[in-house]
Amino acid sequence: MSSGLIALLDDISALVKVAAASLDDAGAQAAKAGGKAAGIVIDDAAVTPRYVVGLAADRELPIIRKIAAGSLKNKLLFLLPGALFLSFFAPWSITPLLMAGGAFLCLEGYHKVMDFLKPGDGVAKKSAEPTGQDAAEIEDVRVASAIRTDFILSAEIMAITLDSVAAAPIWMQGGVLAIVGIFMTFLVYGAVAVIVKADDLGVALAQTANRAGRALGRGIVTGMPFFLKALTIVGMVAMLWVGGGIMIHGLHVLGAHAPEEMVRHAATTLSASVPAIGGLVSWLVAAGIAAVLGVVIGALVDPLARNVIAPIVKRVMRGRS
Repeated sequence: MSSGLIALLDDISALVKVAAASLDDAGAQAAKAGGKAAGIVIDDAAVTPRYVVGLAADRELPIIRKIAAGSLKNKLLFLLPGALFLSFFAPWSITPLLMAGGAFLCLEGYHKVMDFLKPGDGVAKKSAEPTGQDAAEIEDVRVASAIRTDFILSAEIMAITLDSVAAAPIWMQGGVLAIVGIFMTFLVYGAVAVIVKADDLGVALAQTANRAGRALGRGIVTGMPFFLKALTIVGMVAMLWVGGGIMIHGLHVLGAHAPEEMVRHAATTLSASVPAIGGLVSWLVAAGIAAVLGVVIGALVDPLARNVIAPIVKRVMRGRS
């Protein structure tokens, strides 16, 4: 009897060790996939603060909470099941969908580059907030707009994650997608909350009796506009790097190996000239080439998006309404 119990406990212990190893593996896979999606996360954190501009300070954090809840719903209730469905029934579609998302990132990055080079150029976008709305209605419009934008970026995050674990068992794919989805949501909107309230913290510190506190507060208030500008530029470059990299790798998977081989050859050649920082140089070269390619792809996709895709989407939306 006792030997049977000991054997059972040994079996349970072995199962626990296997489960723990599997969880560790899932965590490692999630960290790897999350790193690949970092560019989208940076851009998301740079863009989201604009949705609370001009609203009451006491509504900033509640608005961010609403957007974060919508983002989590997008990832876990819609995108995660959809990703697993495609992985199980149509794995061949993952690379083309990932490339379509990469082309969208290149397009968005291209628009940001044009806005940066020619601020105010072109036709101004119509406001999504008609005059005469009260604060609550404006808040609802902004939250809905932010969640729609988040859906696209979240879809790209989940697609990148799925591509990173495509060879894993379906249960691990689901676990990694859930881990990345939850972690990225808290990371992005936690960072957004800190950014949005930094000015208030700076003002509070500037009004303290402590000289060092006042200096720090004034520094925060003065530096935040420059920080947000820098974050926007970093997000723009990261979006182009990620989008271009997705397109290069997607072509490789589909059989067009030349672009990825050329990037690898350039990175290897230049990194060999400075072996002390070879790894950093290799990454910078590969990321730089991908970013430049992202601008080119965005410029090519732009007329297609404006003249073909946008009218079709408007027609469909008009038909639904």
